[in-house]
Amino acid sequence: MLRIHFTDADLARTRCAGSPNALWEITASLHRFQTRKGRWAYAEWHRATRVRLEEKGLGRVLREILLPVFPRASYFPDFLTPPESMEGLDAGLEAVLATPPRQVLAEVAQLDRLVGAPSWAPRLAERETREELVRAIRAYHGAAVAPYEEQMQARLEAERAMRCRALLDGGVEGMLTGLGPTMRRRRSVLHVDFPSSDRDLHLNGRGLTLVPSYFCWHTPTTLADPRLPPVLVYPLHHEAPAPRPDSPGPPGTWGERLSDSPAGPAGSPASLTGLLGRARAGVLCAAAVGATNAEIARAVGISAPSASRYATALRSAGLITSNRCGATVLHTLTPTGAAVLRAGRRAAEPGRGRPPGQGG
Repeated sequence: MLRIHFTDADLARTRCAGSPNALWEITASLHRFQTRKGRWAYAEWHRATRVRLEEKGLGRVLREILLPVFPRASYFPDFLTPPESMEGLDAGLEAVLATPPRQVLAEVAQLDRLVGAPSWAPRLAERETREELVRAIRAYHGAAVAPYEEQMQARLEAERAMRCRALLDGGVEGMLTGLGPTMRRRRSVLHVDFPSSDRDLHLNGRGLTLVPSYFCWHTPTTLADPRLPPVLVYPLHHEAPAPRPDSPGPPGTWGERLSDSPAGPAGSPASLTGLLGRARAGVLCAAAVGATNAEIARAVGISAPSASRYATALRSAGLITSNRCGATVLHTLTPTGAAVLRAGRRAAEPGRGRPPGQGG
């Protein structure tokens, strides 16, 4: 169990990361290779990434370099996920290279004592060896993480929308309360399930950065050194895989239209209405800012059950994603859905879609 102790100042300085943290995602994705837990949620990624790694000649790098220093265990070195990684992959890798040799040796020794380290690990104190490790991490990122960045960003934005709603409804305490089933807030302490350790983390006015992670599964994680800027990396919710595109869809999917009227709901371009039908176009527009079934129903002028049905159709088509937020479900756009909406709005702009020479 990890107990994170907040003061009033810490609550005011708690924030949620705005983009996926590449080094934490690299770490969590490497952990996915070391267990079958949650494999169903990453089955497509696991198959495709295995193929890409072998095609790029990174199989040995994965087995002999990366997995040994990123173990799925009670400890792995903090210098591999430095605070600078919040600023992006390049900044994080520069920080890895700039880590003082004394810190590297201390953390490698702790890895060896608690988990077991490869025989070559002490050489990471030498810059040349860390440069080799950084090249391996960058190559792995290109094969295993970068192809999923849009999907990861969409899921993170959906999570941020839910955290924002919780913040507006219940303040920072409300935002912390709904982080997931493995985390429970009791007064000024956030209790986090940590199967292999029992410790207290006192924030002491530094605040906490919440880092939603696509590849983190079930159990949150954090830095081992309590002196480092506090972060809590926690898993995004994963639903069961969607049905195949050729499988029967729910009532009211692509084949039917609610209305043949060319005019859609407020904010819904006529081009989208023509493509999706009035109701689906309205649902897509409402989901652009995050909306529940009840909010969609009010915006589009349909019943809540109909809103749920049309949202299901758009989710099956890959245009929206849905995540539970307390007793409700929040719908937000996927990158594909956002692209469709942008294209529809561009097509509705004056002068768009006319043959050359016929501009207004």
